[in-house]
Amino acid sequence: MTTPVPRKARPPIAIHHARGLTAGDRGFEEGIAVTALPRTLLDFAAGARGSQLDRAIERAEELRLFDLREVKALLDRTTGHPAHGCLLRAIELYREPVFTRSDLERRFLALVQRAGLPRPATGFNVAGHELDVYWVRERFAVELDVFETHGTRAAFERDRLRQEDLMLEGVEMDRVTGKRLEREPDRVVERIARLLEQRRGGR
Repeated sequence: MTTPVPRKARPPIAIHHARGLTAGDRGFEEGIAVTALPRTLLDFAAGARGSQLDRAIERAEELRLFDLREVKALLDRTTGHPAHGCLLRAIELYREPVFTRSDLERRFLALVQRAGLPRPATGFNVAGHELDVYWVRERFAVELDVFETHGTRAAFERDRLRQEDLMLEGVEMDRVTGKRLEREPDRVVERIARLLEQRRGGR
C-alpha cells in the first residue's frame, strides 16, 4: 500500500510512503484505490532487475494501458525519485520517431555508400511487393521500418504474408528500424555487409 504520509505498518500489509503523490497517481480497480499505471511503473523500476521493467512496459502496451504522455508528465514532477533515470531510459524506445520513412531511406543509403557496399535498387518489385532496398544479384532486401506503418493487426498479418511470398521467390529480407539506425548505424551496416557476403556464398 502506498500512502502520501507516513503510516504504521499493518502486517501482512506493507506500507510504502511516497511524497508528492497527486490525484494523477491514483486509479481505481473494481472500486479499490490503486496507484495509476505510470506511478506503478516508477515504483516498480526501483526494484526491477534485468529486463523486468522493459517487459512490464511492453505488457502495458499490449493491454493498451500505456500512455507515453502520462508517463512523461509523471517523470517531469518526480526528478528526485531514485528510479527516475531507470524509467526515463526504459521509455526511450517509445518517444517520437526520429525518421520519417523517406528520411530513413536516405540515411540508410548514405551509410551503405559510406561503407563502400554495392548500391542497392530502391522501389524494386518482387512477387508483387515493392521492396524498400534490394540487392538484385544477392536477392537480398532490407525493409526500413517505422512503427506507424506496422502498428495494426492487419499490417502485422500482411508483413508475415509478404515475407513468406519473398521466401518462395528465394529472396531473404532483413528489417531495420529508425530507432536502431539512430542508435547503432555502424553496427547495422556492418551486419548488412555480412549478410550480403553470406548471400554471395562466402559463409
